[in-house]
Amino acid sequence: MGYRTLKSCIDDLRRTGQLIEFGEPVHPYLEMAAVQRRLYQAEAPAVLFTKPVGTTFPMLANLFGTSSRVEFIFRDGIEPLRKTIELGADPVMVISNRLRFKTAFSLGRLALTSLMYSRPKQLSTRNAPVFACRTTLDQLPQLVSWQNDGGSYLTLPQVYTEDPNNSGFAASNLGMYRVQLAGNNYVQNDEAGLHYQIHRGIAVHHAAAIRSGKPLRVNVFVGGAPAMTLAAVMPLPEGVSELLFAGILGQHRIPMAFPPSEPKTITHIPPLNCYAEADFCITGTLQTETKTEGPFGDHLGYYSLAHEFPVLKIESVWHRQNAVFPFTVVGRPPQEDTQFAKFIHYIIGDIVPKKIPGIHAVYAVDDAGVHPLLLALGREQYCPLDPKRRAAELHTLAHAILGFGQLSLAKFLFLAAREDDTTLDVHNVAGFLKHILARADWRYDAHFVTQTTADTLDYSDVQLNHGSKLFVAVSGQPIRHLGGSLDVSISAKNPRVVFPGVLCVEDIDMTGSFPAEFPLIVWVDNSAEVASNLNRFLWTTFTKSDPAHDIHGVGEFWHNKHWGCTGPLVIDARRKPHHAPELTESPEIADRAEKIVQKILLSIP
Repeated sequence: MGYRTLKSCIDDLRRTGQLIEFGEPVHPYLEMAAVQRRLYQAEAPAVLFTKPVGTTFPMLANLFGTSSRVEFIFRDGIEPLRKTIELGADPVMVISNRLRFKTAFSLGRLALTSLMYSRPKQLSTRNAPVFACRTTLDQLPQLVSWQNDGGSYLTLPQVYTEDPNNSGFAASNLGMYRVQLAGNNYVQNDEAGLHYQIHRGIAVHHAAAIRSGKPLRVNVFVGGAPAMTLAAVMPLPEGVSELLFAGILGQHRIPMAFPPSEPKTITHIPPLNCYAEADFCITGTLQTETKTEGPFGDHLGYYSLAHEFPVLKIESVWHRQNAVFPFTVVGRPPQEDTQFAKFIHYIIGDIVPKKIPGIHAVYAVDDAGVHPLLLALGREQYCPLDPKRRAAELHTLAHAILGFGQLSLAKFLFLAAREDDTTLDVHNVAGFLKHILARADWRYDAHFVTQTTADTLDYSDVQLNHGSKLFVAVSGQPIRHLGGSLDVSISAKNPRVVFPGVLCVEDIDMTGSFPAEFPLIVWVDNSAEVASNLNRFLWTTFTKSDPAHDIHGVGEFWHNKHWGCTGPLVIDARRKPHHAPELTESPEIADRAEKIVQKILLSIP
């Protein structure tokens, strides 16, 4: 059975040698985060810091630090959840797959057994461990991950809301939206910042509350069963409760309970359930009033800047006996949240192909920050007798992908026809891009969507929540050989080959001549650095560019509102004045963190 509490998970990891305790003081201000980043890179065990500075609560790092540990933690719930999702994604599969009746029956039985865990259970207030003790925000670990962060943050929060017009578990949302505990102009212990993105479920709930003229009740959980943490990051369809997901993954019904009533509570707003087994629970109301939140070093590898976000008015801060404070650190990928992305792909990777007929696989590239770059395989069966077959059906599929849930946040989508190479794998990023570049005809195959919304965390456009998209869809036989070395001089400064077909340059004369073997040129600040490895190339190219602003072409033209070019496609991925600053670490913090990590690694049995 899955873990019902964080303590049971910690005890099991300790027993199996996957967690160690570290009893020396480590400071939550910058030091703890720098240590966590190195623990992840070292594929170290989870670490329980028993004496963090400035707080009485132990801090848990690197819980999800390796794929093998994630698989171990969720070993009892992964397959039941996959089967349940598979059944839900295609409800006619069980009855239509007559040739494999035994498999279908097994799938249905396992899914139906798991569904008994999907419905949360209601506990009385006195039976909820989370209400054992009271504290205040300033007594929680004041974790600051990057030196220019606006204050201390919760980095693994589970933010719970319900639809004000349709309360109850079925209309709930559990999301991982960052919570700023202190800093800026927040009134200490009475206010916190809540940063949510415009496409998230909480935004729908807050909009409904605003229309009704009332604040939105919000409860923030930290800790508890690991399944609740994973549920908070899952991109589930609207109307599907994350509590359902957590129950099946954790193989137990999620216990919920109403908090004790107290004078500070706003009586004209119904109370909101709390997760009974959480280590911490913060209750409050989200206002229409805004205050400055941020900056915050985020998962794209840049600071998300200070902006106005709604204020969370704090009512109570509860915690269970012997509570443990889990945390993570985000930054330029890969970080610990990379394991979340891998887990999501494994669990729900088949949903998109089932929901969009004709799509075989979709992959959001973690090295590029997840949302900026999608790779997809689809079918191409339009005009099968055309001897010069080009992408056609793939265009329809591209629009469907860009309109599907959180895939709509993608900036770049590269889509290939599976018929052209049945061995093509979207997870082999370099191989997939080479397949695209060998076939792309830039006169026809680059398609833009402009003046649209974008990820709140993406600063490649000059305006927040605003940007553009590019999809490239190719089909048919290769039209060029890709060059693996540059044997001729070109009209560019310091050219470097990244991989066959791709050059990085530091300056370029768009009127010059370029070999056809390199259909993609990326304009960067330091070509040697960017071309040094695939991770650096992907991160630089797709986080530092907005398609409409930053894509150019040699021999570019417009025909009937369509843009194209006769020479290579050029992506300007240089740093620009409106970009957010990159995340950096001070030498002093780096030195201290290195010493602490060495002590931790030497203590591993």
